[in-house]
Formats: sequence, C-alpha cells, structure tokens
Amino acid sequence: MIVGIPKEIKNNESRVSLTPAGVYELVKNNHTVYVQTQAGIGSGFTDDHYLKAGATILDTIEEVYAISEMIVKVKEPIAHEYKLVRAGQVLFTYFHFASSKSLTEAMIKSKAVCIAYETVEDDEGSLVLLTPMSEVAGRLAIQQGAKYLEKPVKGRGVLLGGVPGVAPGKVLVLGAGVVGIQAAKMAAGLGAHVTIMDVNMKRLRYVNDVMPPHVVTEFSNEFNIRKHIKTHDLIIGGVLLKGAKAPNLITRDMLKEMRPGTVIVDVAVDQGGCVETTRPTTHEDPIYIIDDVVHYSVANMPGAVPYTSTVALTNVTLPYVLRLANQGWETACGNDPSLHKGLNIIDGKVMYHEINEAFGW
Repeated sequence: MIVGIPKEIKNNESRVSLTPAGVYELVKNNHTVYVQTQAGIGSGFTDDHYLKAGATILDTIEEVYAISEMIVKVKEPIAHEYKLVRAGQVLFTYFHFASSKSLTEAMIKSKAVCIAYETVEDDEGSLVLLTPMSEVAGRLAIQQGAKYLEKPVKGRGVLLGGVPGVAPGKVLVLGAGVVGIQAAKMAAGLGAHVTIMDVNMKRLRYVNDVMPPHVVTEFSNEFNIRKHIKTHDLIIGGVLLKGAKAPNLITRDMLKEMRPGTVIVDVAVDQGGCVETTRPTTHEDPIYIIDDVVHYSVANMPGAVPYTSTVALTNVTLPYVLRLANQGWETACGNDPSLHKGLNIIDGKVMYHEINEAFGW
C-alpha cells in the first residue's frame, strides 16, 4: 500500500503521525511511504531521518494526498485539505466529528474512508488510541493551569503547592477518566488539594484506592459542582462521551459564582467542551476571560510537547496502521472489532451513531 504522511498545518501543531521507526516498519512490510518535507521537524525528526528509514520525501501536501492510498495524520483535515481528499482514500487520524459539522459534511462529500483514532476501542472498552494523548493532555492541563493562575495573566495569584504557612491551591477535576486521573496525579504531586468528580462510582472507587489522601472523590451532579466551583482555584474539564459531544457541566451563570482569577482548562474542547463558555483557542492565543474567569481551551494541547506526543502516539497507532496497510481497510476492520469501531464515515455514509445524534440527523 502507498501510505502518505503530510505535515500538520493546524495552528502550532508540531506533531507528526509516525516516527522514522514507524516508517521503517511499514517499509519492512513492503509498503511505500511518502512523507511531506519537514513533516517531522517540530518533533525532532528531520527529512534525513525519514529517508534513512526508507521513505520518499515530497515537497507539497498536494503531492502526498494525490499519490497515497492511505493518509495517516495526527489532527483532522482543515479546510485547505478538504479538496485534497478523494473517494476511496483511507484517512486514519483524530477526527472528533461530533464537534465540527463542516468537517463532517466535507468528509461525507469526499466519499473517503474515515477511521477515527478516538473511537477505536478494545475489548475492555478502552479507547486505546486516545489514551496516550489524554495522558499528555491531563498532565499538561495542570502545567498550563498553574501558569495561568499567576497574577500577570489575570489569575488568582495562587501557587498550587503552597509554601510553609500558606495553604496550597485547590484543584477541581471533572471526570475520572484518563485525563482526570493524570491531572489529579500531577496536581497532587505539586501538593495541591484535589477534588475529582465523576458519575461512575467504579471509577471513583478506583481513584480513592490509588490516590494519596489529599485527593478526594465526590459524585458529580449540578449541586456538588456549584458547591465546589466557589472555592477551587483551578478547574479541569476532562469529561468524555465516546464519539459524542461533551455535556455542559458548567453553565454561563456558574461563572459568577467563581472567584475572580479562577482558571478553567477545558480538555474536552475537542468534543465541544464541558463548559458552556468554551470556544477553541490556539497555542498562539490560548486564553480568554469571561466574568473574570480565565479560560484555557487549546484544541490540540499535546501539540505543545510534540516529541513526547509523537512517540507516544506512534507506539499505539503503528500496529493498526500496519494492519490496515497489510490487509486493506475492509479486511482489517472486518477481522478486528477494535478497528471496526473506528469506522466513522464510509463512501459518504456516517457509520457512527453518535455523529448523527450530535447534529440531529
């Protein structure tokens, strides 16, 4: 199979879909790999690294799309790429269709085969290709949140870990999935007081068992959320509904109940956000302020640490890329129930129910 790796062109997206080591494995399996020049430079991989792995370097994104049977990316195609996608071409990437009607309609129109990383699910219900980026995003959420709590950027001026004689900051984590647990772990490591909320008691029991005493669990409902937002300094939105739009757990009116300078990091922004006032931002312009509450909602958070993210992503995606290349998408998805769940759009037809539900189709 001919596999293409274009350079990501989303704002400040420096990740690349496969490392040279991943390309080497594809070439070893008798596949042809085309990599757009400079595709890996942001992650620390040069064109020479890819050449030595057996890839062919192409100058433009148009050339990569035109020649490739399967495109492997990190983020969803943006408007400039829509016209490059063709019928029957396989696209394997993060799509998050439920949060973008224009993207969904463009991929339907293209009649391509769209396999979404974020809905590939193993036998235990784990979203195996989303997990590493959720781990990165959860940890980054605390790193970024701590920065924006500083007074020069309109935060509360609170040090999360505190100092002797001064109480540490308080972190509220909404969602006890991968993002939430990683965020809680990072915040606890800094010495912050952490409250983590979820509707799944099994998850809360797990958190209670593995976290230190200064991480407490509480059942998630509107009453409890309203109670905690009044006293917490940093709020992390880590809620995920598989393939669907995230629920609004914090509404606009709740902002007035928060203290000025409170910071919200909505990691769920890729799926529409779990805060009503969330809108996607970029690494160049990451925050905005509403009712004196600082909002951080960068839609590609792991892109800020591209080396770590690229290697972590290749570690989990490569076996599936090889399966698709070796067997073709129909056989691979037919033989592998996990990969089959990644099929979102085929030949203009939406295959994933939650996408139709998101747009009322």
